[in-house]
Amino acid sequence: MTDELDDLKAALHRATPVADDKARARAMAQAMKNFDRLQGSAEEMRSKADPPVQAGFLAGVFSMLNSLKSRPLLAATTSAAALIAGFVVFLPIAGQLPVAPSKPAAPGVAREAAPADAEARKTVDETAAPKPAPAPAAPEAKVAEPQEADTTVAPQAELALPDVRGRVANGGALGLSADSAAPAITGNMTVYLEAEPAPPPVANTEAYANSPVNPVHVTAEDPVSTFSIDVDTASYAVVRSSLMAGMLPDADSVRVEEMVNYFPYNYPAPEAGQAFRPTVTVMQTPWNKETRLVHIGIQGAMPAATRPPLNLVFLIDTSGSMEDANKLPLLKQSLALMLPQLHPEDQVAIVAYAGSAGLVLPPTAASDKTAILAALDNLDAGGSTAGAEGIALAYQVAEGMKAKGEVSRVLLATDGDFNVGIDDPADLSKMIEKQRETGTYLSVLGFGRGNLDDATMQALAQNGNGTASYIDTLNEARKVLVDQLTGALYPIADNVKIQVEWNPATVAEYRLIGYETRALNREDFNNDKVDAGDIGAGTQVTAIYEITPPGSPALLNDPLRYGAAPATGDSKELGFLRLRSVKPGETQSTILETPIAPETAAPSPDALFAVAIAGFGQKLRGAKYLGDWGWDQMIALATSAKGEDAFGYRAEAVNLMRLAESLSAR
Repeated sequence: MTDELDDLKAALHRATPVADDKARARAMAQAMKNFDRLQGSAEEMRSKADPPVQAGFLAGVFSMLNSLKSRPLLAATTSAAALIAGFVVFLPIAGQLPVAPSKPAAPGVAREAAPADAEARKTVDETAAPKPAPAPAAPEAKVAEPQEADTTVAPQAELALPDVRGRVANGGALGLSADSAAPAITGNMTVYLEAEPAPPPVANTEAYANSPVNPVHVTAEDPVSTFSIDVDTASYAVVRSSLMAGMLPDADSVRVEEMVNYFPYNYPAPEAGQAFRPTVTVMQTPWNKETRLVHIGIQGAMPAATRPPLNLVFLIDTSGSMEDANKLPLLKQSLALMLPQLHPEDQVAIVAYAGSAGLVLPPTAASDKTAILAALDNLDAGGSTAGAEGIALAYQVAEGMKAKGEVSRVLLATDGDFNVGIDDPADLSKMIEKQRETGTYLSVLGFGRGNLDDATMQALAQNGNGTASYIDTLNEARKVLVDQLTGALYPIADNVKIQVEWNPATVAEYRLIGYETRALNREDFNNDKVDAGDIGAGTQVTAIYEITPPGSPALLNDPLRYGAAPATGDSKELGFLRLRSVKPGETQSTILETPIAPETAAPSPDALFAVAIAGFGQKLRGAKYLGDWGWDQMIALATSAKGEDAFGYRAEAVNLMRLAESLSAR
């Protein structure tokens, strides 16, 4: 130790050489060599040093040297290698320094140095600073006042070493923790350390199920439009989530019919014995005075006073991608909201899946809420996503719960990120098609953003005779699983298809607004083996066509030179509406038909609000057919048609329109 002190004193009295590039390289190499040697014997030095030194200064120096060794230097006003070498040489005498115990000095208060070290500090300060700029004078050393025996703080040496200001990970200066007792480092040397790179942003892997916007059809060439009904609402909630996050939604995430069907409407109720009732309204198109809109509202029958028992299997994604607060934690809260709505005779089972699937809760009476909630609370996120395996097990459990006259449904809660086993939406669809023959329904609740696989969830819901919803808030969970629970879980009509035959004499062109992913071939309408959507008790379905009369300046297509002559009959009907459906538990479909008259009753506020939302959805998708109709007109129409709005859903939609207008103006 004496030899090293003598070497240090001799070095301090030598003239400071001018460091060229080669000298800097040699100094750096030697410093690293010394560092590696000292690091290997660190335990020995720590054992000889006072405890405060072990906890503070040594840790700080080693942290600094590690930083310098692993990061390239960006800039320096003097040789950083000399700085490192100085620390390495100084390290052996650290154990002789009087330092404070582990308690740090108060913020903003300098630590006090012992008088015995003042001269050494001054000497180091004068010789370490580069020329010609002189080093600042060291502050006068002071002796700390004695304290009570149990709180005595020993004086601490303050080294006048160069000022090293580095940008380091976690905001720590040179890796020294806030509670370390390391000496203060002052002076005039500046070394900039490269920041530890921030972790790369998580890639957005969201995938949406959508198709190009429906085109305009020439009635004389293609008079029949056929599609499956859709009561899903996921798209509206995803759009709202995007807008509330301060960004316009991905155009592919916008399915106009799901935005329209998100809202409850008060359409005329069906007659006794009927599962549903269609109501047709013809009105002026708000965005084109030369065309008209045909609004079709279908009201499902209200639920009976008594309903059949429900066998419900919660199929819960507990993979690692579900750990965010708006995924598994929100999922647990959402399902907990639902439990009070179930009847004592209902049964609940829980299947969870991650790397593999397992039965978390066997079939349990819905009245045993304590057991159900405990099983939910014990779920944690982790592992990969074996979705197909979980689905197979859930159907197996549901099959074992069945009894005659009861309804069985699997309720899948996931972000859709299946990555183990079957993960292709087409292959999953085939799997679900086989499972739905058992009579068990499958509905999907989507959670989270960033890796939301909407395409997979849509494939599952559409082929599982169920619905797809997106839960972004607890309020949305209440809407779907409390306010609309009956309609979501108890179907009154399966395989519901709509077909409209347009009259070429009164309608030259037409287009269906939305339902791009629900299109069916004309011949599918009469084929009961072709699956379609379902209507739940008390729910509504809305479809809107834009039609153009013959001779209108709004026509978008020229007549064919050799095409068939337009119809010249006396009929004034605009078209003919057919609805085909299958009663739950049966296999033979029935059909309901009604003509579309050219004149109807004035549009209700419900119909006008649905049109405003249809315009909103089209605007978000690109507004191909809206012309000059803008945000102001849309907002005015929606505001005038809000009606009673008991739950505030329509007022929220108007606010979202205003928000979208602001975001689109950026």
